[in-house]
Amino acid sequence: MSKTETKAQGHGPAAEVKTALAGFMSEIKNFQDEIHTELEQQKERLTMLDRKSTSFGRPQLAANVDLDAPHKKAFEAYLRSGDDDGLRGLDLEGKAMSTAVAADGGYLVDPETASIIAGTLQGAGSLRRVANVVNVESTAYDVLIDEGNLGSGWADETTATAETATPTIDRISIPLHELAAMPKISQRLLDDSAFDIEAWMAGRIADKFAQAEAAAFISGDGINKPTGILTHPTVADATWSWGNIGYVITGTSGDFDATNPGDAIVDLVYALGARYRANGAFVMNSKTAGAVRKLKDSNGRFLWSDGLAAGEPSRLMGYPVVIAEDMPDIAADSMSIAFGDFAAGYTIAERPDTRILRDPFSAKPNVLFYATKRVGGDVSDFGAIKLLKFGIA
Repeated sequence: MSKTETKAQGHGPAAEVKTALAGFMSEIKNFQDEIHTELEQQKERLTMLDRKSTSFGRPQLAANVDLDAPHKKAFEAYLRSGDDDGLRGLDLEGKAMSTAVAADGGYLVDPETASIIAGTLQGAGSLRRVANVVNVESTAYDVLIDEGNLGSGWADETTATAETATPTIDRISIPLHELAAMPKISQRLLDDSAFDIEAWMAGRIADKFAQAEAAAFISGDGINKPTGILTHPTVADATWSWGNIGYVITGTSGDFDATNPGDAIVDLVYALGARYRANGAFVMNSKTAGAVRKLKDSNGRFLWSDGLAAGEPSRLMGYPVVIAEDMPDIAADSMSIAFGDFAAGYTIAERPDTRILRDPFSAKPNVLFYATKRVGGDVSDFGAIKLLKFGIA
């Protein structure tokens, strides 16, 4: 056979190399396919394992767990039907509080209801907005106050230092009193699952608490209630002493001065010491505020200015104004306006819990809910608050 015939039939070294190369490439492709298949299977096994770990083996993140849900559910059952099994068996040790408090007269409200009540109390027209509010677990809260500045003096290396005066420390004890409210509702409405019992309860309790608190912080007599700022003895600021609240006068009985009405507001502001004035605020009721809004300075500018942003308090001579409806109206010798650093001057002490006891028997066919909270309040610094007296002396 000639060389030409051999080439035509595909024999020879070149053909053999080509055949061998084709076989090698085929094996490479098969190997790659096997590796790809194995990787896909491995990936699928890892994905399934991760899903199982997520669903069954790994706990959820704390941020996604509603730890208060059992308390809320058990509390709702108690309100609607009186079933307290859930509350008695609820473990809240991690929150450093106990739910089963029948000996104290009821059960703690759930955190959501407590938050609604606290928000309403804070937003109500009361001294809470500017006073010092502390949470306590005891039956009273003690405040230690230095009645005067600590004695001091200048000294050098050769001159003997004179003995300084001993500071006078006053201890003020603020007892906590039981604040109570007793809203009433029909059992038929409680049986309606569409009715939001917690929101209704929180609103009714908060309204009653807010009204009672606000009045006591202004004029409470301290008997089974807080002691108000107007309950303490008042003296002309020129003769002020510890234990009294100083006042300045308008110079006109039951009104501002006819010629210079705004001067009394200026006198009130500057009767307060500089260290208190920086954090000063006015407290008055709406009727008094209506009269004050009309006051102008010697240049015809109003002393009153409205807040620049939503929710911001109005200002009088640059200081915020708290509207407390329990302050007295303007009348002869009335103390209708207070100005001071209330964070220093008035302390509100309270237990951070609200308790509810369900009573389905006393007002059949309605159900009574006896809600209680312990709170106290009193003046904690007599130099931090001044009053405006609408009188001549």
